[in-house]
Formats: sequence, C-alpha cells, structure tokens
Amino acid sequence: FMGDSVAALGPLLARALRSGLMIDLIILLVAFEALLLWWLKRSQNLGPGLGSVWPTLVSGVLLLLVARAALTQAWWGWVALLLALAGLSHVLDLALQTRRGRRGA
Repeated sequence: FMGDSVAALGPLLARALRSGLMIDLIILLVAFEALLLWWLKRSQNLGPGLGSVWPTLVSGVLLLLVARAALTQAWWGWVALLLALAGLSHVLDLALQTRRGRRGA
C-alpha cells in the first residue's frame, strides 16, 4: 500500500537531514549549476556566466554549510565562522551589483 511507503520515507529523510547528506546533495546541485553557467557562457555565449553570479553562489553555499553544521551539531565556532563568511560574501555581492548598476546606468 502506498501510504506505508510514504510513511517509511519520513525517517529516511530525517536521517539524511541530520547527517548533512541532504545539504551535501544541494551543494552538488549548486556546483553543477556553476559548471553549467560557465559552460553555457563559454561554448554558447548564453546566460550571465560565472563572472556576475559567483558571489551569490558562494554566499548561498556558505549558508548551506551553516545549515549543515547546525544540523550535524558542529561546534558553534564553525557555525559562527561560516555565518560571518556568508555575510561578508553577501556584502561583496551587493557591492559588486551596485557597481555594475552604476556602470550600466
């Protein structure tokens, strides 16, 4: 019966989250996205390429690492460091976007 298999999925997903596996898979997807953006720009001249989105991707990955560290009960210092780095990356992203906006205006 389908309800039983769905119910069995809950504990499996909970273990995948607690172990950090789910976050690892999402980080792999982000890495694939970065490679795809690079390839599309280089071979097809499509999309923004990595030049304009790398700070966004870096801050996103850092936030994912914060979530992973918290879910796996890592030392609070690692959580704080990763969170600070994510914040710095976000500020850099905003500064670069503002700079690009001024040049384009």
